[in-house]
Amino acid sequence: MKKKLIFVLMIFCLFLTAACSGEEQVDKSRIYKIYGINKNETKIFFNEYVAENTEEEALIDELLTQLAATPEKLEYKAPLAGEFKLLSYSVEEGQLILNFDEHYKNQPVTTEVLVRAAIVRTMTQIEGISHVSFYVKNDPLTDREGNVLGTMSADMFVDNSGSEINAYEKATLRLYFANKEGNRLIETNRKLIYNTNISMEKLIVEQLIDGPSEQVKGEVYPTINPDTKVISVTVKDGTCYVNLSENFLTVAGNVTSDVTIYSLANSLVELANVNKVQIAVEGETNIMFRENTSLVTSFERNLDIVTPAE
Repeated sequence: MKKKLIFVLMIFCLFLTAACSGEEQVDKSRIYKIYGINKNETKIFFNEYVAENTEEEALIDELLTQLAATPEKLEYKAPLAGEFKLLSYSVEEGQLILNFDEHYKNQPVTTEVLVRAAIVRTMTQIEGISHVSFYVKNDPLTDREGNVLGTMSADMFVDNSGSEINAYEKATLRLYFANKEGNRLIETNRKLIYNTNISMEKLIVEQLIDGPSEQVKGEVYPTINPDTKVISVTVKDGTCYVNLSENFLTVAGNVTSDVTIYSLANSLVELANVNKVQIAVEGETNIMFRENTSLVTSFERNLDIVTPAE
């Protein structure tokens, strides 16, 4: 009986070994998010895809093919499956340049923005490609006013997940991030396209939490713990009430308390409807931030802490 039990255990172990060895281990560096558009053309989504190629040109071809492929779920559509055609592409100094035929401009405005967002978010995942430029018959793509849209990065497209998009708008935000020493603020301007379901005040707070964009990394530094969650942002009588999760109390890097506080205050007061900022943590304001700053106080603009970029 004992020998029979040992034999059964040996067979079971051999079975497990064979099963484990048969499992293919996927290289995570080959996993990409392929973005598409929902049927109502109100928002974008993504599916994970394991790429076969690693060499840049072949990988670009492969991901562009996926952007044109019909999704498995019919309620979604591929961004490159429209009536327009991609005529050519090239790569110059980290920039992917896409050249479409004249039919690209025939898309409804909201649809075109979604197509652009899906393409940019997909293609900038490729190592070495940080921006995408759009051309129509070798001319730079322009907006309705005739302004050249220029190069685009993934962080220019801000979505409001969980809610359908009413419309997209362009905005330039003046955001204040830390200097290298963490004791001063530096003013930056960030151009982006955002979902109008989200208020401008909340958009600013979320962008500060996300930290500096790729264009200014190394020149300015984060001021808020990136694990911080936005509970609510409201404005009443000129005061912007910002309610954050408790992660806010854990400071990012070596920044001082004033740098964190006035990063929020200065950025929000740039809006015409905001004069001062009240910060709460999990709904509480009777809190000391870093043991030296009471959040009971509301904060106004402080330009004395701002220093010019080097």
